[in-house]
Amino acid sequence: MEFSIESSVRFGWETFKRRPWFFVGSGLVIGLAYVVAGLIISAINGLLSSAPDQPTVIGSLVNLLLGTLISIGVTAFYLNAHDNPDTVGLASLWHPRPFLNFLAASVVVGLAIGAGFILLIVPGIIFALMFMFTTFIVVDREAGPIEAMKESKRITHGYKWPLLGFIFVLALINLLGALALGVGLLVSVPVSTLALVHAYRTLGGQANRATPAVMQ
Repeated sequence: MEFSIESSVRFGWETFKRRPWFFVGSGLVIGLAYVVAGLIISAINGLLSSAPDQPTVIGSLVNLLLGTLISIGVTAFYLNAHDNPDTVGLASLWHPRPFLNFLAASVVVGLAIGAGFILLIVPGIIFALMFMFTTFIVVDREAGPIEAMKESKRITHGYKWPLLGFIFVLALINLLGALALGVGLLVSVPVSTLALVHAYRTLGGQANRATPAVMQ
């Protein structure tokens, strides 16, 4: 199956429609997790400094720990939701096993993209597209950070322009969701994330692992 923006977005929408209330509810749970993490960090900073919004070393470390755990869980959840939309549960949000590899991959990719933007912006965009599936690969295949970056580079090769257009489309979808009083994000975020996972599966040659009715 060839990657296309239309087929990826359609997949995300059709998969969302199979269990809309579940995906809306899961979005609320994920949002709540971020809120709770923020409250914990503010409480720690408040205890160790004069103000809750003043960063501390311990607060920053806890922020890194909780943020990484949530990000891994969200990635694992949507990978599972793509492959098993009718059976995926909230338990998929707890997936701490690849913590160190995920954290290392996030840091290395972030540094590469940051350096690219310093070098006249365009290299940063290229690196962002080249390594956009790195953390997916870390969680999905339990790969190390360098291995995951190499694989992301391989599967995105020759698709930089289509992927750039795809990212713009997903951003537009979420912008429309935000304009709908923010409530629309409960639909646009899962749809766009499922579409992104489908792009990853398609480019990786594994799109046949999921079979929403519309795609059969």
